[in-house]
Amino acid sequence: MGAVKTKRMPRAVREQQMLDAAVQIFGQRGYMAASMDDIAELAGVSKPLVYLYLNSKEDLFTACIRREATALVAAVRAGVVAGLPADRQLWDGLLAFFTHTAGHPDAWTVLHRQARTHGEPFAAEVSALRAEIVDFVTQLIAAAAREAHRDPDLPEHEVAGLAEALVGAAESLAAWANATEGVTARQTAATLMNFAWAGLGSLMEGRPWTPPPASAP
Repeated sequence: MGAVKTKRMPRAVREQQMLDAAVQIFGQRGYMAASMDDIAELAGVSKPLVYLYLNSKEDLFTACIRREATALVAAVRAGVVAGLPADRQLWDGLLAFFTHTAGHPDAWTVLHRQARTHGEPFAAEVSALRAEIVDFVTQLIAAAAREAHRDPDLPEHEVAGLAEALVGAAESLAAWANATEGVTARQTAATLMNFAWAGLGSLMEGRPWTPPPASAP
């Protein structure tokens, strides 16, 4: 009897299989230690096929960053329902963010740690992701200001700074939560929401914290 021929897998499906394997290897071993041999073996393909589809280790890593960044942004946006109160939208966005990063720890490691520490063009890809999320959070904070005051007196640069701080805190908390056993996405989201919204609430109500006068030189 002759050998049974296996059905050829569509290129798009095979490529996603390679990216799945690459994200796992890059996330667990780091960019420098990851080898194309290990990625090919985990994907169940030959190394020449990986090079044929994705050209080089650098291009493969870039493809991983782009795919995972797109998935993360999509998850956050999908989690937020327009028209709800601003605090609910922020909560839903945070919960979606932490649920996704908890469910894809290797992908988050690639985005948060690996891509940032190996120079261009990887860092630029992550910067674009971060800018999109910061812009989204900026819109939510501006919406909260509009809800609190019909004519909000909250400077644009202050809204942008609050969004940067909130996203930075979310990034750090996601890394901490993924490394801490027993911490759920909901608990992490609640921690940041309590920390952030208490301050935002006071600010929106016209009760900002005021620093003491600068000391004379």
